[in-house]
Amino acid sequence: MSLHHRNAPLPAGTATRRAGILASHFILHDHHHLHHAKAAQSLPSNDNMVHSNACFSFSSPAGEEITFVFDTKEMRSLLDRHNIAERDWLFGLMQGGGEVFNRVEKGGRVYVSPDYNQPMQQQREMTMRRIRWLLDRGVFKGWCMDTGVEADLRNLAMQETLRSYDHSLGIYTAVHFFLWGGAVRGIETTATYDSSTGEFIINTPRESAQKYWIGGAAIYSTHAAVFSQLNIGGINQGVHVFVVQIRDADGNLCPNIRTADCGRKIGLNGVDNGQIWFDNVRIPRENLLNAIADVSPDGQYLSQKDPEQRFAAFLASLTVGRVAIATSAIYSAKMGLTIAIRHALSRRAFSLTPNGPEVLLLDYPSHQRRLFPLLAKTYAMNFAGNDLKMIYAKRKPENYKTLHVVSSTFKAMFTWHNMRTLQECREACGGQGVKVENRIGQMIAEFDVQSTFEGDNNVLMQRVSKEVLAEFLAAKKHNKLLSRLGLEHINEPCPVIPSQLTSAILRSSQFQINAFRLRERDLLNLFAAKVSENQQKGQSKEYAHYQAYQLSKDLGRAFSDRMVLQSAVAVEESISAGSLKNVLGLVRSMYALSCMEEDDAFLRYGYISRQNAGAIREEVEKLCSEMRPHALALVSSFGFPDSFLGPIAFDWIEANSWSSV
Repeated sequence: MSLHHRNAPLPAGTATRRAGILASHFILHDHHHLHHAKAAQSLPSNDNMVHSNACFSFSSPAGEEITFVFDTKEMRSLLDRHNIAERDWLFGLMQGGGEVFNRVEKGGRVYVSPDYNQPMQQQREMTMRRIRWLLDRGVFKGWCMDTGVEADLRNLAMQETLRSYDHSLGIYTAVHFFLWGGAVRGIETTATYDSSTGEFIINTPRESAQKYWIGGAAIYSTHAAVFSQLNIGGINQGVHVFVVQIRDADGNLCPNIRTADCGRKIGLNGVDNGQIWFDNVRIPRENLLNAIADVSPDGQYLSQKDPEQRFAAFLASLTVGRVAIATSAIYSAKMGLTIAIRHALSRRAFSLTPNGPEVLLLDYPSHQRRLFPLLAKTYAMNFAGNDLKMIYAKRKPENYKTLHVVSSTFKAMFTWHNMRTLQECREACGGQGVKVENRIGQMIAEFDVQSTFEGDNNVLMQRVSKEVLAEFLAAKKHNKLLSRLGLEHINEPCPVIPSQLTSAILRSSQFQINAFRLRERDLLNLFAAKVSENQQKGQSKEYAHYQAYQLSKDLGRAFSDRMVLQSAVAVEESISAGSLKNVLGLVRSMYALSCMEEDDAFLRYGYISRQNAGAIREEVEKLCSEMRPHALALVSSFGFPDSFLGPIAFDWIEANSWSSV
């Protein structure tokens, strides 16, 4: 709504006209409440004109059953893929958690979401209270001890569900059960073995060696998994992991341990992040986590792996953090899109005729354009995230590199996508998107940190490009075919892009795959040539990579986009002909073409012409109008309980009525 001075007189005729529009709107809203699916189906599939649809009602009169063109339960099974019953069980537990999960009623509906207006300490206390409540009900049973594919997938499913309620709750449990710390190769904390006592001495030698942003370190944690440089007899054996007690059962700090609170953050204040210093803390020899290497009582270092293999094995245990972050980022994007799209199906703005009803937001092409490409990308990334989880659950030493590279690129790309999606959804909801109760605005603050922890996104993408380049150069050096990281397509003849791109060609999955593969292989060759050129100028290998940053960034994105598209195509091909497959085809084409439209690398390096770029833009606009009838079904397939959404996801008028507020 526009803002104006309350006492300023309206121009002649304006008041009458506005009253007529409002009367028409309220009469339509009160007497028709046309079923959203039926109204959506009345839209021409290839018409981009603005239409005036009736507001829909989620609780239809006379108990009419909501129907969609495709089966949303079947679509959800493709999206969630595993442990759906356990997810719904946990959703149900939190819905029934009463005041522990901040159950409130508004506009005749029940909602559960954290109270982010509480002071930081109270938010932290509520996080711990929720964890204990869930613990008493068996949610975390087997999280530490159960192993294998099924256990890993169940844990990840529970994580995604917890983070759908509150990021702090998800992070705290993830840190406790999966992580217990973090590390980089240049870690400065030391662990020196004292054979006379059979103890390791953990020390923070300088301020830069302190442990920072450690979840739980400020108040509640009693133990930490400390990554340290192991020193035996003056020889550095590299990074190893040690269990160190930092507090006793009563919460008192142990001797020679110092901690500090990292303080209030822009979000995630339900987690007590802290700093830790170790002042020559002695721990038993048994506190070394020795799955990869061990130390005998007399100080003999025991390991069958070389330093690089040991380091890779230690980091493999941390990869679950990136896997969980990547997949939870998609669940966050799904939440934002669900609220924003449902709001756009009940909120009206302006009219097409002087006395006509105002138009639903989602019937404006501009509103479709801002949300539907993001919806399609969320779908495609969801499918790719499922594939990543399977790589993790079935991990073996021979695929650690693939797991590391794919988890790194997806963590970066998915978290960037999440923040862009939440911001667009927030703006698409106007002022209502700013209200904490409607979730989207607060989620921006809560999830923004994902682009930083477990590796800065820009650094991760450079690392991905370096690993892809290393794989490429190794195969070339030994005259072997590429066989990892999905790069096998480079062994085949270079794809050819047609000079004229018709609608049929643009929507062809084969064309889309060819275009993505062409971009990736060409950027890989350009990146290799640029790094080689820089090295020939006398630059070090590392600096040569840094100097080719733009190509490195473009290659990292191309690598990720291609993998995501392949996952989306694979899911679509697994479905029998019918409405579900047709809708997946629309979503897949929207993903591929919106990526091509947004990445200027396609134009910059000449993979498509300016004329074809225009054709792609027009096709994206057509896809928006064709996705419109399925919008509600697509977000309903995400499977979120109504109580997890914001009030504007339903009747925004009732949610803001006098009786509700």
